[in-house]
Amino acid sequence: MTLLRYLLAVLLWLLILALLAIAIVPSFLDRRYYDGSASEHYDGERFFNPDGEDTASTPTRRSRGAFLFAQATGNDGRPPWPARVAVTPAKPPRRVAGDRMLVTWVGHATVLVQTAGLNILTDPIWSDTAGPFGFGPSRVAEPGIRFDDLPPIDLVVVSHNHYDHMDLATLKRLWDRDRPQIVTSLGNDSVIAQAGVPAAALDWGGRTEIVPRCDDSDACARDPRISAPEVIVTRNHHWSSRWFTDRNRALWSSFVVKLPSGGNLFFAGDTGAGDYAWADEARGYGPIRLALLPIGAFRFQPGQMSTGSHVGPVEAVELFRRLGATRGIAVHWGTFRLSYEARDTPPRLLKAAMACARVPGRFDAIAIGRTVEVPAATDATLPPPRPRGEIDRCLDTPAVRALK
Repeated sequence: MTLLRYLLAVLLWLLILALLAIAIVPSFLDRRYYDGSASEHYDGERFFNPDGEDTASTPTRRSRGAFLFAQATGNDGRPPWPARVAVTPAKPPRRVAGDRMLVTWVGHATVLVQTAGLNILTDPIWSDTAGPFGFGPSRVAEPGIRFDDLPPIDLVVVSHNHYDHMDLATLKRLWDRDRPQIVTSLGNDSVIAQAGVPAAALDWGGRTEIVPRCDDSDACARDPRISAPEVIVTRNHHWSSRWFTDRNRALWSSFVVKLPSGGNLFFAGDTGAGDYAWADEARGYGPIRLALLPIGAFRFQPGQMSTGSHVGPVEAVELFRRLGATRGIAVHWGTFRLSYEARDTPPRLLKAAMACARVPGRFDAIAIGRTVEVPAATDATLPPPRPRGEIDRCLDTPAVRALK
């Protein structure tokens, strides 16, 4: 078995080298997805994080080759994940009218939000793997809604072009079926167009009105005195790439969906903490009813709590505090094995961090396929932050230290 394992490791490494050659040798694979004037986050060729760049190195500070080899061979000491997780898929209603809001976690960063007669999807992926040519991490949990049980989708937001967030096969299926409005950030429309799907690409701060489908009276019969819903592309802290040579050729983002009443929806996308101020900016658009915040893929070595590219549960709690959201739901965990923490570590650490930070409101993890109802927003005064040192000391317990 040992010989077979090493043979498989050699084959995997040869495959990685072949993909590297495919990406590096032909210069046309360094796609230039966007051309525009330089700005505070674009140098005329590539985008960057204006609050400081800490996403370029590997999460373990080892060489990129050593990091990729350890991941490909499974020789990295990571705790095991289950091969399969049982899921009971939801069957959501066709529409949810008025102020009521229903939310279903489909898995990873894919969430269905239903409110005000609108059906909204975030970073949809129904594919079995997250990667190019069918390679990449495989699902351990089937989608929480079967694709055929999805209601007609009005709006899709796509945060950036990583394969676990921009799944061209799923976007094509959605477009062919529903013709939804797709909103993303600069340059990503060029990538999505490769699947024959149109998308509106906006810079941070750009906004566009949401055009409802008029196949249901509840979706279109709105009081003209009430502001139309809109989506705003907002800042976060990340990076982008589809190949090895097109790094940061397209922009990454979070989103605020301004709704007629009841409070706004915030989707953080895929993000590190950066300066945290982007969460303050999002809150500036109005009270946040629901915040969808990532908590997984933060541990690449024992004890690690976050990376430049990904917030862990402790940093996600601080984002939730700054947003002042009424309800938070944890995403980006438990679907694809992307890092080194155990599958159940993110939600368990989130529960402990919420208790230690003493943040009001409800921010927790729900099961894939579960539907929850979200109450209307309350524009409460933000609580003061608890010093990070105090939170870390509070978390320094045998139970938390035992989390892998």
